Amino acid sequence: MYAVLRTGGKQYKVASGDLVEVERIAGEAGDIIDFPEVLSLIDEDDVKVGTPLLEGASVKGEIIAQKRGVKILVFKSKKRKGYRKRQGHRQELTQLKITEISG
Repeated sequence: MYAVLRTGGKQYKVASGDLVEVERIAGEAGDIIDFPEVLSLIDEDDVKVGTPLLEGASVKGEIIAQKRGVKILVFKSKKRKGYRKRQGHRQELTQLKITEISG
């Protein structure tokens, strides 16, 4: 069984036992997080799709670590004007282990 959930403005396809990196969620390592925004549940031959969310469905996950992603460099320039700007960005991430899918 797997589910499609929405968190941080993105959608993730998860199954029980998966390790997933999502945008930062407040909490410490070992905390249990409940995701009520489940878009669909897919079992062997049973497919449930919400409009847009499924009523009574939830996904639970355990926070494994709070970390930061790889550094992305942003470089802007304008030709013949001498304008150059370099900026870096590292996204804050939360690593989760999916423990339970119910619905």
